[in-house]
Amino acid sequence: MATAKKLTDSYLTCVICTEVFTDPATLQCNHTFCKSCLLKYTKTQSEAIQAKSIPCPACRQQTKVTNPDSPVKEWVSHLKPSHVIQSLMDDLGGSPDVDACSVCKEDGKTTPGTMWCTICEDIFCDGCLKFHKRLSLTRDHEVLDVRIHGNRKPKVRSFMCRIHKDETMKLFCKDCRMAICTVCCSIKHRKCDDVETIDAIMPLVKETLLNETRNQEKKIQTYIDNISLTNSKIEKLTTSAQEMKDEVRKVRMAATDVLVRKEKELLDRIDKLTESRVQELKAYRKSKDIDLQVEQQRCEFIDKVVTSDCVADMFDMYESVNGASGDEDTRDDKIPQTSSIIFERDTEKLMRSVNKVHLGQVEVVSGLSDWTSSPVLLESIDFSEDMFLVLPDVVAFAVNGVRVITVIALNCLLSVRYVPNKRSLKKHLKLPSQPMGIAKLAGTEAAVTLPVTQQIAFITFDPEPTLESTVKTRVKYRGLAFLNPAQLVAGRFGGPTSVDILDMGGNVLKSINTGVSNPQYIHVTRNNNVVVSEAEVKSLVSVTLDGQAVFTITPRGDRALTYPQGITTTSTGDILFADRNSHKVIQLTESGQFVRDVVTIQEDLWYPTGICLDDDGLLYVTSGGYVKVFGCE
Repeated sequence: MATAKKLTDSYLTCVICTEVFTDPATLQCNHTFCKSCLLKYTKTQSEAIQAKSIPCPACRQQTKVTNPDSPVKEWVSHLKPSHVIQSLMDDLGGSPDVDACSVCKEDGKTTPGTMWCTICEDIFCDGCLKFHKRLSLTRDHEVLDVRIHGNRKPKVRSFMCRIHKDETMKLFCKDCRMAICTVCCSIKHRKCDDVETIDAIMPLVKETLLNETRNQEKKIQTYIDNISLTNSKIEKLTTSAQEMKDEVRKVRMAATDVLVRKEKELLDRIDKLTESRVQELKAYRKSKDIDLQVEQQRCEFIDKVVTSDCVADMFDMYESVNGASGDEDTRDDKIPQTSSIIFERDTEKLMRSVNKVHLGQVEVVSGLSDWTSSPVLLESIDFSEDMFLVLPDVVAFAVNGVRVITVIALNCLLSVRYVPNKRSLKKHLKLPSQPMGIAKLAGTEAAVTLPVTQQIAFITFDPEPTLESTVKTRVKYRGLAFLNPAQLVAGRFGGPTSVDILDMGGNVLKSINTGVSNPQYIHVTRNNNVVVSEAEVKSLVSVTLDGQAVFTITPRGDRALTYPQGITTTSTGDILFADRNSHKVIQLTESGQFVRDVVTIQEDLWYPTGICLDDDGLLYVTSGGYVKVFGCE
């Protein structure tokens, strides 16, 4: 009973009269109302009547009528309830007014109904039923005695034509994808080629609806999974936010402890210096108290001698007074000089110092900067068809909104315009000799080392590559990295000071001792630290531009490096590098701490060499004759 009442209150109540539906009608917007309520409302809407449409009292959407020339009453009477509403009403035994005659109800009467017409879907009293049977259009309609059927409308409704009200839908036009009656078929569908009977098409309809149900169930499950995943992410973000807040408070407390300690040091120093000077003044005051008592006693004694009139006592006192006065004149009775204690404060300097204090940094990370992200292989771009079985290095950037991927090949550069899942034409750019290292410069430029001819070539992309110029160098260079718009960092073949800072003319400005004799790959971090890989000694080294060591990575055991190659960095400074023979891309912090294996052989990565990130966070790795493109989820 509770369920029935809930369904009735929630779904079977007209919002106009706030009663359970009486002869419900559903509009195109899927809102349902009593026909009588809807008729009264429509008659008050003159604009809708002129537009030959029925306005929805709830959302104001217009429902176009099929017979605009008929009276408004017929507009509403031809509306039927939705299948959902009708099924609910059938399941719940109809509305409380199901026993009222539909015709009498229009006249404001409540005559009990006895017979239900399955075609008109209306209930009639005995008098109205007689009139119903006299009409030629309705005399053959099937009627049921509601007294026998327990005041329940039949659940299986006749499938009647909406245009020809007395015709049953018996055919289905496949061309128009609609059910039709025989009259519609002979009049409006004569030119249609494929018309089947309803019985013949019913298995296909059922199968289609079942497939649609399965598809909807899959969609529903997808939505449920997405909602669950979103809830999990919300919970994770909330928990993470609270943990970060706690960390911020700990950092603030640590900084506050420093200020409190400095405050205590200053207060203790003030107390100590003040106490020292106070003790000096107290000692002086005590000595003066003693002198005061002595002088007071002497004064009293002299006064007594004078008042006694004893000549001998007065002369004795007179002689002592003369002697004491002489001594007193020579005595130093000055107050001790004490230095002042002052507190020199510099509020502006303090505020500048406080403003420079960094408790930490809060930022949104995405892609590989987010250590919880999972790289996903988006595409493998095949260069092996060009007989390039090894692609040492790769760069990728956008040129006027077009992604351009460029790899080093035998004696040329090979560029493609990258559009996901679409084949792109490759553009070959011949170079004077075999390239070894490539570095992305500012804008849409790149530089390439040509060690055989001791040159550095400068390439522009628009988006096709063009050789702009070359410069001669004094030695052969292999690895190459971009330092700033006026300087490059290049790796020599051999020698202890194996890394040079060059100007754009190829001139050596400075040499750096990295401890790596043959750096094939070089990268400059956001802090201008130089990171080089040494395949032969299986290590990764980072130094400052002054040659000061930042870190050297030579792990042992399961994490031992096999053949470190290309290097790049994320937006947050994390270092990514390819370890060729272990088939991995490894992630480190900016200080060289191990984070994780980003990509492994499980993601179909074989013998990686070159590596780069574009501005959208896509990771490009050369793997044999392919460039593997990875995104993050």
